[in-house]
This record gives sequence, C-alpha cells and structure tokens, in this order.
Amino acid sequence: MSQGTVLVVDDELEIGALVQDILEDEGYKVLLASDAGQARTRCLEQNPDLVLLDIWMPDEDGISLLKEWFQSDENFCPVIMMSGHGTIETAVEATRLGAYEFLEKPLSMAKLLLTVEHAMEARRSRKNREGKFKLNENVIEPGGKSLVMERLREHARKLAKHETRIFLTGEQGCGKETMARYIHSHSVRRNGPFVSVVLGAIAADQSVIDFFGWEEGDEIHPGLVEKANTGTIFLDGVENMDEETQLRLFSAIQSKTVMRVGGSSAVAVDVRVISSSRTSLEKEVQAGRFLANFYYMLNEVSIAIPPLREHNEDISELLAHYVDYFVSREKMPIRRFSVASQNFLRNYPWYGNVRELKNLVQRLLILGAGDEIELEEVKTALSEDSSAPFQELPDLYKLSLKEAREQFERNYLQYHLQKAEGSVARLSEAVGMERTHLYRKLHSLDIEFKRTTG
Repeated sequence: MSQGTVLVVDDELEIGALVQDILEDEGYKVLLASDAGQARTRCLEQNPDLVLLDIWMPDEDGISLLKEWFQSDENFCPVIMMSGHGTIETAVEATRLGAYEFLEKPLSMAKLLLTVEHAMEARRSRKNREGKFKLNENVIEPGGKSLVMERLREHARKLAKHETRIFLTGEQGCGKETMARYIHSHSVRRNGPFVSVVLGAIAADQSVIDFFGWEEGDEIHPGLVEKANTGTIFLDGVENMDEETQLRLFSAIQSKTVMRVGGSSAVAVDVRVISSSRTSLEKEVQAGRFLANFYYMLNEVSIAIPPLREHNEDISELLAHYVDYFVSREKMPIRRFSVASQNFLRNYPWYGNVRELKNLVQRLLILGAGDEIELEEVKTALSEDSSAPFQELPDLYKLSLKEAREQFERNYLQYHLQKAEGSVARLSEAVGMERTHLYRKLHSLDIEFKRTTG
C-alpha cells in the first residue's frame, strides 16, 4: 500500500532519480518534474500529497512557485524546499510563505526521510481536522453564554487574526489551554500543528533538548519548537522555565531559527507563541527570577480568563455540555442534574474552576445510578473529593513557593497514582503528562510506582 504521492521538482535529474529510488523503497509513489511548468502540470493531474521543491531552476525559481501555490490555495499540500546555496534569509522567507521545511544540499537521506514522514503525518492530521472540524470546534470553544464569556471569545477571535504573541493569565483549571486552542483554531495557522507544553513537567536538565531537539550524525530528533513549525506552541506555566531555556527561546523567536543540540546549522521555524502563567511574572521579573526581555516579548497582548465563580450563570450549561461530552466520547450512561443540584452548584466556589467541574461530572457518571443526579449525591461526591490528600493544602501556606509546589505535586500524583492502582500508563492518561516526563517527576518526588506499566 502506497504511503502517499510525492512530487520531486529538481532540474538536476540525477538528484531527482536518487530521491525517487529512496522514497519508492519506503513505499511512496514518486512523480518527477524538472522545471516549474512540469511541476504545475503534475500537480493539476496527480494532486500529490507532498512536494519536494528545488529553489534554483532554469525557467522559474522555486520561491515564486511556492508563493503562487499558497496564494491560490491556502490548503495546498506540504512543500519541502531544497537548495545547495541556501541562506538563513531564504529559509525564513520560504517558511513565511508556507513551506513545511527547508533542506540543504547535499541532502542527508536520514533527514530527508524523517522530514517527509513528518510532513505526511501533518497532512493526514490536517485532513482529519478538516473532516471533524465542527466536532473539534465544539470541544475547544471556551464554554458559556454569559456576557463575560461572549466578550472574551470575541476578544480572542479578534486577536487570533493577527500574529501578536498572547499571554494568558488565570487561576488553575480556568481553561487557559482551551483558550489557546480556540485562538489557534481561528487563526491563519489553524491547519498547522498545535503543540502544548506543560513547563512544570519538564526537568530543567532536559529542557533545552526537549525544546530544540538534538542530532548526532544522521540521527535527528526534532524539538518541540520545530514540531510546532507553521503552527502554534502553547507554553503553559512559563514561570517554571529555567534561565538557559528562556535565553535560547528568546533568541529562537527573534531569529525564527533553532539550533539543535549537537547540530551544525540553524533550522528555520515559524511559530506563533501563546503562553500562560498562574503567578505574577512581573513580580518574578522584579525579583530577578525571570528575564525581563523574554517576559515583554511573550506579553505583547494579555488575556485574563475569569474564574468560574465570576460567571456562575454558565454552570448549568457547562454541566450539560460535559454530560454530553462523556456520553458521546466514553459511552457513559446519560444522567441529568436535578434543579436542586444545579442551584447548589451555581453557588459552589469552584476553586478548581472548569477542570474541577469536568472531573465532578465524570465521577458522577461513572459511580452514580439512575437518570437524575440529585443534590445529596453531588454533596457526597464533593465531600469525598475534598477528603483526599488535598485537605492538607492549608499547611502549604507556611512553606516556600518551591516547597509548596513540590508538596502539592506529590499529593496530587500520589492521589491519582492510587486511583490508577500504581500503573504509570494509566496515571499518564489521567493527568495528561507524557510518560517520559512523568517518570522523571515521580523519581524527583520520591514516589514509588509499579515497574510494569501494562
């Protein structure tokens, strides 16, 4: 079965034939063109899934052809540019016009195959998103019909149309990542990748490699910034970023290039940055714990997301939304909240905000019985939840910020690890953290876990 159709546009016939042989061995169908005219014809007749395009050709340069394709069709297939005489400026210009990646000649075949594989995956992901757009739009939209939420969404949509960097503030669980995804979905980058990075889950000694990738010989591992190329990277909890990563990321955003660890040449990237913090970064800057230049770069425009208790008229709608969500996604039984339980929850403080509400709905659907969720059942569920390790939280105020954060993380992970019966695989799904980072976090907090994760 074909992995997809690749059009190789290069006036050097030997290079075209070599690339064709390599890609066909990997299962791709390969078309060849030696100039811009042939490339246009092949695209019209064959509708390829990916184009490898040389910049310097006798009749017309590849940059002009790239510009033509993306101006006529913003959903044109991914285009990987190639050149033996490339510069950083040329690479940045190609990426700005819509190119997926820029490869230097002589081509590294390992890098070529990896880049083609990633571009094809991006193509498939984009098609899936387009086919399910309405469903995804419902999932990522910040919920609520209150005036405060209507104005918040309107403000976000206006900002989404521009390339300004956005800084999100708000309490834990109020929906900062949801807002970031909403902005991305209404921007010109909506068909590009959305990469969400939880800074608190990345170990300081691993941060640079995670963000910028690494290479050794022909072995290449793109970093998070590179994976977000042409799309959006969301930095959740930037107050947790170490100084070296701040410096490198500041430089990468300014130059629109990244240098992989162990690499010898810069890689062009074009990403939009949305970031968030639960603390006052201005105070962190004043205390010398966060770089001022980086803060002002990230905070071109800020959006404050209100806590749920400030728009509690949306609670009934949110309860119904998450019931429908779990019924449709996880095939849970349909249950509805009684009027009394809804009235009670409208006046509940919701210190965990929308995330707490979502978790409550899930727990009631899993553990409850009957068509209606009554008030006493809701009170019992909330009481049981507060009797977990979180009742130790008031003591955290006596600790330093670092100690308090570690204590909360330890309690939080121990609680979910117990519910997951010691399985790190299930814990990873429950807390939304990649397993590699999760193992490091568990080790750093001295939390014991099962060695088998099946």
